[in-house]
Amino acid sequence: MSKQERIKKKPTFAQGIIPILFMVISLTVGVGVLKVRTEPIIILSAFVAGFIAWRLGYSWNDMQTGIIEKISRALPATLILWSVGLLIGSWMYSGTVPMIIYYGVEIVNPKYLLVTAFLISAILSTITGTSWGSAGTIGVAIMGIAGGLGAPMAPVAGAVVGGSYFGDKLSPFSDTTNLAPLAAGSELYEHIKHMLYTTVPATLVSLLVYFIVGMGTSGSTSTPETVIQLKSQLDSMFDWNILLLLPVIIIIAGSLLKLPTIPTMLGTSLLSVVIGMFVQDFSLKDGFISLIQGFNVSMTGFEGEIESAVITLINRGGVVSVTSTTVLVFCAMGFAGIISTSGMLDVVLEALMKRVKTTAGMILSTIASCFTVAFVTGNSYLSIIIPGELFRDAYVERSLHPKNLSRTLEDSGTVLVPLIPWSAAGAYMATTLGVPTVEYLPWAILNYTGIIFAIIIGFTGFGIAKLSPEEKKRIQEGA
Repeated sequence: MSKQERIKKKPTFAQGIIPILFMVISLTVGVGVLKVRTEPIIILSAFVAGFIAWRLGYSWNDMQTGIIEKISRALPATLILWSVGLLIGSWMYSGTVPMIIYYGVEIVNPKYLLVTAFLISAILSTITGTSWGSAGTIGVAIMGIAGGLGAPMAPVAGAVVGGSYFGDKLSPFSDTTNLAPLAAGSELYEHIKHMLYTTVPATLVSLLVYFIVGMGTSGSTSTPETVIQLKSQLDSMFDWNILLLLPVIIIIAGSLLKLPTIPTMLGTSLLSVVIGMFVQDFSLKDGFISLIQGFNVSMTGFEGEIESAVITLINRGGVVSVTSTTVLVFCAMGFAGIISTSGMLDVVLEALMKRVKTTAGMILSTIASCFTVAFVTGNSYLSIIIPGELFRDAYVERSLHPKNLSRTLEDSGTVLVPLIPWSAAGAYMATTLGVPTVEYLPWAILNYTGIIFAIIIGFTGFGIAKLSPEEKKRIQEGA
């Protein structure tokens, strides 16, 4: 019998679940114990899935078609991720982000330190799209102020983490904000708008707790020497000018007017390079290097010993900085393409859906899946991609709009990871802020109250978007 005549068999539940279990166990041992990279493990899992698919009668061409289809879905988000790298590099070059941090430190009010820490971290992470960058820059400055004031460090660290992940959820420049609608099949801006149902109440609860707890904070205005040095070096490296806010205004306006994301980012990046040339007197060559490789402190011409917090701030951005994320996405899409094309994902989903009868059940199942992947892998990308691929068609089949899925992926995937001590995000936050993960965890209120509101929405139906028969048919037909 020729390859073309091979009969394709429907996989059994055991055949369908084996690649998924293999990946989960391999990630647990490989990433959690051996500390190896995630991408080779996913590729190995794809080989296991491919072998089973071959035994079921699927040729390499069949599997390759499925892989290409999945990767093609990821390309729009990948282009946005590259654009984000360009944008951050150019905003470092122009001095836009350094100026925001400089004046952000200026307005910190010791009496309302927790509220201020949350709000400033949230603003910076929303503008830049990076929780790590927000915590590693303004977060470091805030922790320095807290130390100088003798304030309790765990609540302040929790407020910084919560604020940093506010932007990681809602910023159109965040990689996870782009990955969630990609995995769920929704659109970026409708996804961001839909997340307000859970993020706004979670934010209000956070601010209320921070306000009450922070009422007893000392009103001293003394500022630690490290913060003074940080501001002094930034002031020496950059010239502050109102024009530096122009790129921020354009991006915000583009988001509100729903202008095409990629052209807006690219145009703003080029404008930022022009601003850097004329306001900062940096070279065009360094501007182009910043777009691709990221900005470097040496480009400022500053002489002398540089504070580590300043280096964390300056040496960021560029397309190269997001390549690891895109490689991970492509690897995950390869695995997803094989198990989807061969029907393995379908049989697993069918078995799961037989036990899920309600919308609340769908939401709870999604949250449980995100929890499982997050705790096993400690990776926010995988906690979005894998459950997203698993539940994508099921939501549509139940006439639930894909933006319900993308919102739940963010609520229970993105923000959970920094609360896991063995995750990269948890380790980074603990090291950067100087507070162990288990100590700041109760104070990162936004990171877990969003999940609570997602469950409430699932049971009440408030904030659940339904598909019309026409929309459902269009999505199922791939239009």
